[in-house]
Amino acid sequence: MSTPAAHPADPSSARSAAAPAAPAAPVVPVVPAVPGRELSAAVAVLSTVVAVVSLGVGSLLALAGAFGHAAGAWASPEPLSPALIGAAMVGVAPGLLTLSRADTWEEVRSLYLPLVVVMAGLLAVTLLNAGSLRVAAGGPLFLVLFSLGWIPVVAVLALASVGCLAAQYRKPAGGPPRTPVAPVPGWSKPPLAVLGSGWLGIGAGLLFLPGFWSAFMPWTVNRADAQALGVWALSLGVGVLISLAEDDLARSRPAVRAVPLVAAACGLVLAARAPAVDWASGGAVSLLALLAGLLVTGVTGQLLLRRASRA
Repeated sequence: MSTPAAHPADPSSARSAAAPAAPAAPVVPVVPAVPGRELSAAVAVLSTVVAVVSLGVGSLLALAGAFGHAAGAWASPEPLSPALIGAAMVGVAPGLLTLSRADTWEEVRSLYLPLVVVMAGLLAVTLLNAGSLRVAAGGPLFLVLFSLGWIPVVAVLALASVGCLAAQYRKPAGGPPRTPVAPVPGWSKPPLAVLGSGWLGIGAGLLFLPGFWSAFMPWTVNRADAQALGVWALSLGVGVLISLAEDDLARSRPAVRAVPLVAAACGLVLAARAPAVDWASGGAVSLLALLAGLLVTGVTGQLLLRRASRA
């Protein structure tokens, strides 16, 4: 019985078998672009710091003013003015505490930009009215020390807020902002524009022309009071108009949470100091209308956000 003859191996086949396999090309994962600009850690940290300071200082100003004691950094003819400033600080603090949970700048700018307006504005008012400060005009020791501490704290927070804003815009821009989750209803846009313009106009008048516009205030104010209240009114107008421009309640969520608390806190202070207010004046009616607009805006915005979340 014969065995079959062995066929000679194909040289090309042998070389192919001996050659090592070519390495596979590395697979590069495709990372989707972040919808918007990534939130800077500096903005998140500073917002938390300002919130904590606002809760402490604002509570002091609001409670002291409600009981008839002007505890501001400068001498005020009526405790209602520093009390309202303190109430606004307390009202906005919970919204500032939520900024650190956001992922993108677009979700926080409707509240952070008004924060920059407030801090820079209060620093300017403090420097322009340095002669009215308790540390210069004198007074109880506690208020003199409070005034002495007010200057560096406001200066540091103002400079830090502007610096953090600059650091935020050094972050690379991501993809286009996401599709609006909860668009602002069309029927609400004209009232929001009127509300924001009202706060903006009153704030600008009190800040830049305090001698003229303070005559329309329904209680007695001096130059420093008028300008400080103007800074806060200006920031509220900026916040409302930015939220309107965002056209997405989900991106304006911190501001939507803050405005009704600001309105409620200021309303409580006004109720406590009701005898000091000339309720028959046009200024009092305008102030109540603007505060009611903030309250309705915030409550309605939260209801629409909940409805969008369920949908």
